[in-house]
Formats: sequence, C-alpha cells, structure tokens
Amino acid sequence: MQPYFFPYLGYFSLIKHVDRFVLLDAVQFIRHGWIERNRILKPGEGWQYVHAPLLKHHRETVIRDLAIDNQQPWQQKLVAQLQHYKKTAPHFSVVMRLLDEVFSTEYQTVVALNKATLDATCRHLGIPTPIDVFSDMHLAIAPVTAPDEWALNICRAVDGVREYWNPPGGESLFDRSKYDAHQIQLRFQSVRLEPYDQRRPVFEPGLSILDVMLFNSPEQIGQMLDAYELA
Repeated sequence: MQPYFFPYLGYFSLIKHVDRFVLLDAVQFIRHGWIERNRILKPGEGWQYVHAPLLKHHRETVIRDLAIDNQQPWQQKLVAQLQHYKKTAPHFSVVMRLLDEVFSTEYQTVVALNKATLDATCRHLGIPTPIDVFSDMHLAIAPVTAPDEWALNICRAVDGVREYWNPPGGESLFDRSKYDAHQIQLRFQSVRLEPYDQRRPVFEPGLSILDVMLFNSPEQIGQMLDAYELA
C-alpha cells in the first residue's frame, strides 16, 4: 500500500491481519489522494482536511522524493484543528500525547512522517505487524510492466510469501492469472465500517484514524478492525 497520512480504519485492519506490511514509495505521487492529507470532523457539522504541506515538486515525482515544507507550522495547525474535540471526545488527551510523540521529531520526507504516524498508531492499538518501506528493503524485483505487478514482484522477492491481501477497491486492477502462475493467492479484504458515537446528530463515515481514536478505546477499535470479510 502507498504510505497514507493518518489513514482510515480499513487501512489499519489490513495492517493488523497480515504478517508483513510494505509501504510502496517507488510510484508516482498522484494529487488529491491520501499521501499528505486526511479528514477529521469540523466544528459544528461536516468534515475538514488536515494535512502536511509538501514542497513544490515535478509532476513525475515519486512518493519517496516528496519533501515536507517544514517552514510552515503545520503541526501546530493540525493540533489546533483538533481542539474542538476536547469538549466531546473521551480520549482527547491520549491522542494529543500520541501526536506529541510523533511531532517531537522533524521529518524531511512524507514517507518518514507517515511511517512514524503508522508505527505510533499501531503501538497505541496493539498491532505488532512489522511495517517496511519498499525503498529501504533493497529488493531486487522483476521489471514492473503493469500496475498490478508491483505487489506481485515484491511478493516474489520476499521469501515465503503465499498470499497477497489488498482492499477491494483495487480488485479490477489485478490480473489473477499472474498471481496464480507464481502460486500466490490474491485476497481482498472488505472491512465493515460501522458507525460509532461522534457525539453529534449526523455520523461522518470514513474519517481519519485520529477521529476513531478520539472517540474509542484501543479495545473498541480492535473489535472494529476485526470486522472484515475476505474474498
């Protein structure tokens, strides 16, 4: 999976239920995705974006080369955007301590930042799955000629891989016959995203894990992460 910024619950369900999770940072960055931004509740009603600003880059820039614009006080802005939760979210102080831990380091790249946020969140949720960054693994993989071959060729280069799990949204991109040819079973995990109490009349689904952690204990979130089907 590409390294996302405080991603939604389903991303962490996938991390929890696989043996090894690889952050794919060697592909081109596509704007308007989840690499440098995500969503939280907005005061009153609706949602708003939180994000880590990026330095200007060429359109062809790959994810591993995306630099953070640390001249902007984006950490302080993000913390300020969360302050309205203090009135309603029972786990506000816990999440603030998690952010203090993450933001105690200045990150130069978005990959380093997102890896740190994922590691800290997994520690909080009790998820022991190792998370690797593809570019740091120094794998010698076969040439990639189609989008579905990144996962396939990484799996082929890692000893003992027999299954590859992916969210269902990308199912149409995969040619199952390629995976069958290398004895790798292709599985798609669908997470049942049930509403939780956001202390407001209208539930906003699919928000950042920050929102989930603000309103739910690690034990409650663990049950949410386990609510999935595998095809």
